[in-house]
Amino acid sequence: MAKPVSIEVWNPNGKYRVVSTKPMPGTRWINLLVEQDCRVEVCTQKKTILSIEDIIALIGDKCDGVIGQLTEEWGDALFSALSRAGGKAFGNMAVGYNNVDVDAATKHGVAVGNTPGVLTETTAELAASLSLAAARRIVEADEFMRAGLYDGWLPNLFVGNLLKGQTVGVIGAGRIGSAYARMMVEGFKMNLIYYDLYQATRLEKFITGYAEFLRANGEQPVKWKRAASMEEVLREADVISLHPVLDKTTYHLINKESLATMKKEAILVNCSRGPVIDEVALVEHLKHNPMFRVGLDVFEDEPYMKPGLADQKNAIIVPHIASASKWTREGMATLAALNVLGKIKGYPIWSDPNRVEPFLKEDASPPAACPSIVNAKALV
Repeated sequence: MAKPVSIEVWNPNGKYRVVSTKPMPGTRWINLLVEQDCRVEVCTQKKTILSIEDIIALIGDKCDGVIGQLTEEWGDALFSALSRAGGKAFGNMAVGYNNVDVDAATKHGVAVGNTPGVLTETTAELAASLSLAAARRIVEADEFMRAGLYDGWLPNLFVGNLLKGQTVGVIGAGRIGSAYARMMVEGFKMNLIYYDLYQATRLEKFITGYAEFLRANGEQPVKWKRAASMEEVLREADVISLHPVLDKTTYHLINKESLATMKKEAILVNCSRGPVIDEVALVEHLKHNPMFRVGLDVFEDEPYMKPGLADQKNAIIVPHIASASKWTREGMATLAALNVLGKIKGYPIWSDPNRVEPFLKEDASPPAACPSIVNAKALV
């Protein structure tokens, strides 16, 4: 039997009991729940990742809904416990839900919410930041300065890559991939090559229009190309950013063979899902190709890194912070809470989960709808 976990409570006499497995940014999400007669319990246990037993103890005998995190494995045991407690909703504070067994949730009659539409620009910005930091070797140079090693300007000191006029490659040109591509093309006048199963028509139109603008102003126009294969992107691009979904077809998409296809001085960025890259193969590639650089926000066995990765000077590694802007994280918390609240109240599903601005306006009441329920059709 798990020990009781520490909690903080808002509106203790509320009709509906909603549990959050972690404190979340902002207070609007709490206020919205309290306004609708919810008792809100937030776990304050000093533990980065709660165990299944911890979460079952949090759920208890009566619970209408839970807001959880992508670090938690939500499977049959948790959805069974939530269903027994009368719960009808689980809100995942993430756009992805690889940590959720959606079939198990559906079997137990629990709706699974996620938070798309609020992470796009923030995630794309971090991918662009990692691209620039890797190209100009900013982290290496910062460490050099802090170590007191700088004793004067040298012609060859931390020479990196110029981005202007180079080719940026995007694998997966969905919302985030397209936003990243626009930032790199418009910000650094890079050419684009992308690979996606579907044509990114809006992205292509944007770059075509931007090229016309540059030409009209006497500048070299940018170009774009939709590649016929991922290998074409790997061969031709100077900077490659990964934005695919994670499934059986994209597991270890980047491996020993695909790394060997890339240019010796290429830059690889991953803000999508860690297992898209074979991290062992990446470490070996970094060791043997010192001018190859990588920027990683996610890892194959998160929160752990494969042995040797942290020792590579040509790797920039950050702790899964792609969505870590104040606006985005507070928005994610709000959407996760409103998914749970919506199911408790019997609200309909919002028509477009990527158009979430009406839910995020601080000075207005949110629509009476669930922003995004991934198993909505299966529950009907």
